[in-house]
Amino acid sequence: MRSSNRSENIRVGTENTVGKSKSVTVIGLGPMGKAMAAAFLEHGFKVTVWNRTSNKADELITKGAVKASTVHEALAANELVILSLTDYDAMYTILEPASENLSGKVLVNLSSDTPEKAREAAKWLANRGARHITGGVQVPPSGIGKPESSTYYSGPKEVFEANKETLEVLTGTDYRGEDPGLAALYYQIQMDMFWTAMLSYLHATAVAQANGITAEQFLPYAAETMSSLPKFIEFYTPRINAGEYPGDVDRLAMGMASVEHVVHTTQDAGIDITLPTAVLEVFRRGMENGHAGNSFTSLIEIFKKSNIRP
Repeated sequence: MRSSNRSENIRVGTENTVGKSKSVTVIGLGPMGKAMAAAFLEHGFKVTVWNRTSNKADELITKGAVKASTVHEALAANELVILSLTDYDAMYTILEPASENLSGKVLVNLSSDTPEKAREAAKWLANRGARHITGGVQVPPSGIGKPESSTYYSGPKEVFEANKETLEVLTGTDYRGEDPGLAALYYQIQMDMFWTAMLSYLHATAVAQANGITAEQFLPYAAETMSSLPKFIEFYTPRINAGEYPGDVDRLAMGMASVEHVVHTTQDAGIDITLPTAVLEVFRRGMENGHAGNSFTSLIEIFKKSNIRP
């Protein structure tokens, strides 16, 4: 659908949103915002841009973008407004002084923040006559403009559908539901996995280097371990979904012994033990709660019952 009929679908989707012309406003010109504005320009859109540091728009101006001198002008230029900001607090800082210009606008917020912040923003905008679509971009700026890339979206379905083809100029779209917080939630739980996995890689590499193994030498082994994870996830998911953690394949007690060995190996290498020690503490809590004979996946119940708050 996104190949043979792509340009036609973009035209129709844009007409539903902003009238007869293909036009959009992009607020926030960091690397991601710049990439988005450039993608729209490449697809023939009239693009109005605004950034607090105005010279960040200069390169886009040479490509045909229109630089708004104020947020008021940026909002007035189009019904569809893309936000690419550091977080939702930045949205309030920028839009609050221009609140009178928000009525009738569709704001697609592709900034990163929490699900609850997204829900609050949707209410805040609704009180000012605007509609809000939450987005969670799953790729770096280099992935913008590629149909194989993807972005989570959530919010009013009719608003999303009216703008879907326009948003597909940026990436493929993955609509998660009406709840404004869902796109942010899906994004953040993916980031939970990504940063945890990448920190484990960096920590293991540090231990390897302390023992004379270079990052290049470690690479094929690290990649092999990471590539095995989908098989484990696929195996354990039905059991987790059913709330069952039998110790027929693995047992928490054995897992704890393994993590203790990791901590000792790290300590012997003179490398910081904070990360594996944190993992070991979760295993210990599982043991204390009677899960020694269960699978390590029973630790999900420990996470659910945690009273620890930042």
